[in-house]
Amino acid sequence: MPHLTAPADARRTAGGEQLGFGVPGYAHPLLAPAEWAGLARPGTPLHWAVLNIADGPGSRPDPHCLEAAGRLHNARERALHGGSPDDTVRASGGRLLGHLDLAHGERPFEELIADARSFIDWYRIGGFYLARCPTERAGLPAVRRLTGTLHALLPESDSADDGGRLVLGHGTHPYPGYAEAADQLVTFQGPWTDYRWSQVAEWTADYPPERFAHFVHGVPRTHLEEAMRIARWQGAGTIFFTDRDDRSGQSDPFATLPRYWDEIVSRIGPGISE
Repeated sequence: MPHLTAPADARRTAGGEQLGFGVPGYAHPLLAPAEWAGLARPGTPLHWAVLNIADGPGSRPDPHCLEAAGRLHNARERALHGGSPDDTVRASGGRLLGHLDLAHGERPFEELIADARSFIDWYRIGGFYLARCPTERAGLPAVRRLTGTLHALLPESDSADDGGRLVLGHGTHPYPGYAEAADQLVTFQGPWTDYRWSQVAEWTADYPPERFAHFVHGVPRTHLEEAMRIARWQGAGTIFFTDRDDRSGQSDPFATLPRYWDEIVSRIGPGISE
């Protein structure tokens, strides 16, 4: 059993909060067609998926990415406006997020905004995933400036139906002030060997589970239930668990489906649109 330090309020999430998936970024749709097609499958509990062509939007619209983006956009439209009598059998309500690499605060503001405009113009994205986001207090003003500008830009995209969604990809617990700069924070990204003994920052208990996401690789099938229990206990509402790892030449363990994808989908349950 993992050693967890969680305040009492955080333990309320251990009782069955609805988990959903955040996909940090599959490989190109030509290389991962099954992965992209599966995201729009009815009942998939998808919160969001990240589109990353070349550490950003690329230099021009990619027809294969346009097709994948359109499929996910249509699935969200069906989920929100399809009129199905039973939410539990509706299509995925997930958003498509554009990948912006902050390079730990080193990328110029103007470059990031240019990439954001390309994502909006070409792919009708519903938000942004800010990868390699700074974690220290000193980086917060620049991140707040960026997220404020992105929120102002997102209404130009017809997929940002309620102002869009911004996710900060810290990968660890940042300075608490970042929680007020975006809609969701990734507070864990790493291997199962670390996750099962991880501890949650006490300040996260002031926020609901939908404000936090955990990405864990190398999770054995036999430990899926334990991994989901840790996520709930630590107050994370969005997850991506995979048995893939970063060994054996696999540079990005999150770029493809876990071998137990259908099983973890069934364990979480059918998707309900946000």
